[in-house]
Amino acid sequence: MPADPPWWTRAVVYQVYPRSFQDSDGDGIGDLGGVLQRLDHLADLGVDVVWLSPIYPSPQADNGYDISDYTGVDPLFGSLAQLDELIAALHDRGMKLVMDLVVNHTSDEHPWFGESRSSPDSRKRDWYWWRPPREGMAAGQPGAEPTNWHGFFSGSTWELDEASGEYYLHLFDRKQPDLNWENPQVRSAVYAMMREWLDRGVDGFRMDVINLISKDVGPDGELHDGPPLPGLPYGDGSASYLCGPRIHEFLQEMHRAVFAGHSEQLLLVGEMPGVTVEQARLFTDPARAEVDMVFQFEHVGLDFDETKWRPRPLRMRDLKTSFGRWQAGLADVGWNSLYWDNHDQPRAVSRFGDDSPRYRRDSATCLATLLHLHRGTPYVYQGEELGMANAPFAGIDDFRDVESLNHFAQAVAHGEDPADVLAALRRMSRDNARTPVQWDASEHAGFTTGKPWIAVNPDHADWHAAAQRDDQTSVFAHHRRLIALRHDDPVVALGDFTMLLPEHDELYAFTRSLDGATLLVVCNLGASTHPLGALLPGAVGAELVLRNLVDDGDPGVLRPWEARVLRPR
Repeated sequence: MPADPPWWTRAVVYQVYPRSFQDSDGDGIGDLGGVLQRLDHLADLGVDVVWLSPIYPSPQADNGYDISDYTGVDPLFGSLAQLDELIAALHDRGMKLVMDLVVNHTSDEHPWFGESRSSPDSRKRDWYWWRPPREGMAAGQPGAEPTNWHGFFSGSTWELDEASGEYYLHLFDRKQPDLNWENPQVRSAVYAMMREWLDRGVDGFRMDVINLISKDVGPDGELHDGPPLPGLPYGDGSASYLCGPRIHEFLQEMHRAVFAGHSEQLLLVGEMPGVTVEQARLFTDPARAEVDMVFQFEHVGLDFDETKWRPRPLRMRDLKTSFGRWQAGLADVGWNSLYWDNHDQPRAVSRFGDDSPRYRRDSATCLATLLHLHRGTPYVYQGEELGMANAPFAGIDDFRDVESLNHFAQAVAHGEDPADVLAALRRMSRDNARTPVQWDASEHAGFTTGKPWIAVNPDHADWHAAAQRDDQTSVFAHHRRLIALRHDDPVVALGDFTMLLPEHDELYAFTRSLDGATLLVVCNLGASTHPLGALLPGAVGAELVLRNLVDDGDPGVLRPWEARVLRPR
């Protein structure tokens, strides 16, 4: 690290998913007015950055990740004036605002795409990926799509435009056509838009699926089939768009065009599905001027059996191997983003912890301790600081997420038992993260005076912010202590990382060291007890810095879901 490390090494980021955070006007959908109402909650927590999921004008096919206007605010969420008010209010409290940037694709209702699809001769035709049917096949014929790629939201990545007889590429929903970053006019328009937001006072961007913007094209602009996927009429096209051949060129160009001169005050985060440690070292190397840190997905795929919809039990040794690899790989170059969940993942306490009444509070605080004591910048997803859990969705009508609904329809059409498909959705659907934040015990958890767009988790009667804010034993209070520790102790922000007990099935232990000072962190990720001294002699007689359980207990025994931060003597 440099002598004066970047400010974000000591920072904690809080993600707001506006639709589900707080509704201020009674329409059942969260909005900017609601975020403004709850700023004291964020200030009390002590976070440094608020990351705002998309609030741009959008048809909401993918809850705002399908943008129809990059320069405005959707009336669903409020106005530009309210956004300006939010930026000023955060800055007054010493916090920064990071906007979600979605530039791999737009909405099909964006004017750029409207002009692009208006005619094959349109001056913006090449702003998106248009291709004719396969040679010798008629448009619309099964298998006539330009490539065999399977989309992230199921089905083909190609949609036929009847008017022109050509197909357009969409790696996600059909209403999210991919921008053609090979076209320099596209890049120039995107950079100009980003500069406008920075001029407005925004403090950086979380760049959605940014490593997909470079596609691997042949000399004549051709795209290539991927290897067949078992049991599906599609192929895996990821080799053609994950970290494509010009991705570093594009990000460096973006840095020069948008961030040069004031990047030290900003936070630049790249969400990158499929990125490897070796690739992340390049993306986050300060000397290359690309991004400050990446979101990687390795640890949230450890409980997949082929796909997310076939989950399997997570082995904690696999988790340690994954986290340890990333800690070691970015130790001397680059930086880690630390997260358990976000708007695309199930709730952490239900997935990695134990959300039973007996262990929910303890496992939520244990997981938080483990994450925040790693080297990197921690991200808290709204409600995580309250121990919010997965929701008990009764049937498919309770779900709202386009990915979940598409999967259910396709799986049932292919003969899967609807009860089995629903069971997988309850465990892995993105809607688990999207139920409204639980502010109090009232009918709709204090989220809205109207009917919420998605049902509030019925457990809000017991798990809510009002009950936790003044309770020093709560999940909220423990997050506050963890954030304060990162701010106050340079070892937490900057110390190196050494994994201990890598083969143990339940104990996750490591040290953080800096300039002769050391912290020993030990977390019991299970329901058994373990003799601490026999496994970690350095823990005996160590000074207790922080623990998650309420009472002292036996200092020589680590109880179920107990976490301790120790300073060896």
